[in-house]
Amino acid sequence: MEEKDFRRFEELVSRKMGKFRGEIGADFRHQLGIHREDFRHKLDLVVEGQQMLAEKLDRVEDNLKGEMHKVDQRVTAMSADLAEHRHDTEAHRKGRRVSEGE
Repeated sequence: MEEKDFRRFEELVSRKMGKFRGEIGADFRHQLGIHREDFRHKLDLVVEGQQMLAEKLDRVEDNLKGEMHKVDQRVTAMSADLAEHRHDTEAHRKGRRVSEGE
């Protein structure tokens, strides 16, 4: 094989490899795009789940605040009733009986 044939062969292989690398690069970019979209979709699902969880926690918190307010009102009413009972035990004989042990 002569030097010029060797150079021609090297040039031909170099051109084919460049084209082959371009095809591989295009396929790689295409696959990378598919994976990126899949990752974005999964990330969107995680974000949506977190938002739903936060909304549910807010609803539970609101319900608990309402229940705590009701309990606070009951305790306040019982406290007032107990204070009134201690102040005037004769007036409260008809209703509930509250003793120091209860």
